[in-house]
Amino acid sequence: MPSVRAERPGAAALLGWLTDPDAPRLCLVTGGTGLLDWLARYGPRDAGRRRTVRALVPLAGRSALGTAWAVADHLGIVAPSPADVVRALATSENGRAARTVLLLPALHDAAEPEAVATLLAELARLGRVRLVVEARPGTPECEVLARGRVTVVDADGDADGDEGGVEGTVDAGGGGAGGVAGPVCPVDLSDPAAVCAADPVTVTTGYVRDPWDDHGGLRAAWMRAGQALCAAPRPADRALGLLALLGDGADPRLRPALTELAVDSSWTTRWSRVTGDVAPPWPGPVAALAAPDGMLLVADLGGTVRLLAAADARPLGRLDHPVGGRVTALAPAPDGTVLLLDERGRLHTVPGREPRAPYLRRLTEAVTATLTRHPGTALAAIAGSVVVGDRLGSVHAFGLTGLHQAALHSGRVTAVAAVESETPFVCSGGSDGAVRLWTPGRDPEPDALRRRPSPVVALSAAETPHGPVIAAAWGDGTVELHRLERRDRVGFRPGPGVRAVAVTPDGGLVVGMDEALVCVALR
Repeated sequence: MPSVRAERPGAAALLGWLTDPDAPRLCLVTGGTGLLDWLARYGPRDAGRRRTVRALVPLAGRSALGTAWAVADHLGIVAPSPADVVRALATSENGRAARTVLLLPALHDAAEPEAVATLLAELARLGRVRLVVEARPGTPECEVLARGRVTVVDADGDADGDEGGVEGTVDAGGGGAGGVAGPVCPVDLSDPAAVCAADPVTVTTGYVRDPWDDHGGLRAAWMRAGQALCAAPRPADRALGLLALLGDGADPRLRPALTELAVDSSWTTRWSRVTGDVAPPWPGPVAALAAPDGMLLVADLGGTVRLLAAADARPLGRLDHPVGGRVTALAPAPDGTVLLLDERGRLHTVPGREPRAPYLRRLTEAVTATLTRHPGTALAAIAGSVVVGDRLGSVHAFGLTGLHQAALHSGRVTAVAAVESETPFVCSGGSDGAVRLWTPGRDPEPDALRRRPSPVVALSAAETPHGPVIAAAWGDGTVELHRLERRDRVGFRPGPGVRAVAVTPDGGLVVGMDEALVCVALR
């Protein structure tokens, strides 16, 4: 790295703050501009897997909501609102946050400077992330940030850093005006082509400023999917995201227009059901999913399991079962029996129409007794086997030939799936972000199929006309479809947090969320 003394005034003081573990979590940079861009460009000097990451989030033109989405993206979480960012960081074990320094230039040019400052101040108080904010002294937004523990670096001062890094209150002197609303959004927010092609930051701010007009349903869809839409690289991907979360009460001209705009994306939308839909109705928030024999089993947050048609999500009834509380996993067995794992890690069995073979009944009774003593964290089933994950990272396959076990993860097993193929195998996901493959009775694959810096939240696997397919979802809202025979993967990010996924026998991908249930397929 070039000498900080020669490159930028205030750089030495700022780097001193970065390397001081006892310094306040918030640093205000006042005076000249460009210091944060310089810091992001040169990046951290330390190396290794746990190195500090500097994430640049320009605040110009951003609303508090747009800022929340951008921050959440860098921290690997899903946050529908500014309050959700704060809540997620306060309650999660997100190690990524502790290694992230957020660089936030041009607070005075934000669309909602004081609201953005309030969000940043709350994040700084949590102590989970470090923030460097470029602000103008004397502005209301700067005063908001200066109320807590803060280090002030004067970018117009001496580069030695002798006066920088001082904890205290920002000098109220200096020029600059805060609270500027910014220019009126030039994008036609009712035109899907214009919305998909425009700068997502501008679109988000436009919709925030115009809450009284739903723009034919576009605004509601954008607000549901906005975090993913702002990160989507192409207009076609944004069109797909809007189409997937468009309500059935939207302007009927929007769906064909968005379908045409999304033609260059990797996916097509088969159907979607979002909150407020009536024909067919939205089934409610999704806790767990399975896709057996042309049906969908959809568990809600209260323990009810609904039956839907896989082709169009038409309601077909519900399971009659004794589970009280949330169902965390569904495992349909080939004989029609449905196994359910409740939130306390215990197994429940819903018999099918035909009587179970005695050996299968004995198997599930044995697993039920085991989970009463040692609660499970994940569940899957194939012919003659029940697969369970535990909180210590091990996967257990209970079968007719005995019990097979493998330690596959560092930390809790969060999801398992099993495929009845020529060589049956188990797929597992964990809080360590890894997806692993294992054939019971053999050594597990030495390398993870996939590893990402976010916990796995859901898995599904199925044998399809294209070979075995695995769907995996992570806590940052990303879903990937892995086609094992082709050795490829394709990502899909709907926007809201993903709770469950299911692969249909023909290779479709069903994604369950708090506000939507969506079915997509690769083109």
